[in-house]
Amino acid sequence: MATMAAAPAGASYSASQPFFVKLAWVLSLIIVFGFAQNAALGRVNFPAVPYWVHLHGLAMLAWLALFITQNRLAASGNLALHRKLGWVGAGLVLVIVALGSFTTVMSLALHRFPPFFSPPFFLSLALLGVLTFGGLVIAAIAKRRDTETHRRLMAGSVIVILEPAFGRLLPAPLIGGELTEWIVMAIQLGFVAVIARHDKRTLGRVHPATITIGAVAVGVHVLISLASRTAPVIALAQHITG
Repeated sequence: MATMAAAPAGASYSASQPFFVKLAWVLSLIIVFGFAQNAALGRVNFPAVPYWVHLHGLAMLAWLALFITQNRLAASGNLALHRKLGWVGAGLVLVIVALGSFTTVMSLALHRFPPFFSPPFFLSLALLGVLTFGGLVIAAIAKRRDTETHRRLMAGSVIVILEPAFGRLLPAPLIGGELTEWIVMAIQLGFVAVIARHDKRTLGRVHPATITIGAVAVGVHVLISLASRTAPVIALAQHITG
């Protein structure tokens, strides 16, 4: 949703915004394709899917549409509408975090999670993933007056949610759930590297926010792996699954 920001900070803002528009499209299309091909291959029994999963999916689609729209508005210079929609996005992200957390717990309770994940790993993966997404969006909103930081953190929030898309695109049943997640992390870092290359070309240096989203991408995967091995998370997952 870059950028729910104040006035453009110099010519470099408008010159580099087309890059973030293209990035928004690429990230969003990958996520949509990841879920769409999963359904097209007959892996989803839609009538059996609980309504809250549909709500979560619709909320995420709304977020991606808003993410693209906000980038396009910033590129066109329509910052007045951009700011108004930005606060809609702030409310939407709270809904997404709540729905994502609830869906995670119910997936465990109903035994509807992928069999190549252990319950503690799935619990850690899904909860920490959605919380990291929400945290990056909140940080981006807090930095909305710093355009360069704001739009990079917003892009980072969507890079984080590439995980469930690539979890469906990669052959996780063959390579194992946890190894798949490390491969996903490498892909995420590839997108961070694309932003870093853009930084070097337009700013002459890698922006601190780009470094931040790279560190977050690595840190959350390490935390997921460690958390899934702790006694409290194992006990909680066992309690939820019954």
